Amino acid sequence: MTGNKGEDVVGVLLAGGLSRRMGGGDKTLRLLAGRSILDRIIDRVRPQVGRLVLNANGDPARFAMTGMEIVPDVVPDYAGPLAGVLSGLDWAADNVPGARWVASFATDAPFLPADLVERLRAAAEREGADMACARSGGREHPVFGLWPVHLRHDLRRAMVEEGIRKVDVWTGRYRLAIADFEADPVDPFFNTNRPDDLAEAERLVGGRLVD
Repeated sequence: MTGNKGEDVVGVLLAGGLSRRMGGGDKTLRLLAGRSILDRIIDRVRPQVGRLVLNANGDPARFAMTGMEIVPDVVPDYAGPLAGVLSGLDWAADNVPGARWVASFATDAPFLPADLVERLRAAAEREGADMACARSGGREHPVFGLWPVHLRHDLRRAMVEEGIRKVDVWTGRYRLAIADFEADPVDPFFNTNRPDDLAEAERLVGGRLVD
């Protein structure tokens, strides 16, 4: 896949949460240096995948400006990022013949790596793993993951029949590869969960420490 778009990889942008720490609303639509966080993320992610959808609940019209297909959670009651991953897996299986992987991305990380999918896939293939996630500064970021489409039924059973909601509980059942990223000078997985984080992101952009 090196140097090429991952045509057998479907990307899913996870925007299905409630954004409580940002005070509610869609934190991904907040502006950062004059552009929405979501727009910045789309620009970074789209070249890395063959197809890209947005996982979000509620009225899809608020994301109409993206021109993207909006995929709601297939598990009700805001079941967390695993529900978004499952929704992406189902959508990929139904709409993209030949899709092998779904790559998931949080939509509050405006500086995510431009080579994230390539490095996740390389880690999975190198280690013969079932799936992969990112790590920076010694901290794993399971929502930035690469998930095999063929495990979607297993994930559905785990969520519906066992009530599993934590990503690491589910990944603990499989061989998980880790793709490491440098966190200096700026952690590429810096997230804008709170108003203070958004102010810090503005400082980083204004100081040209990030694009």
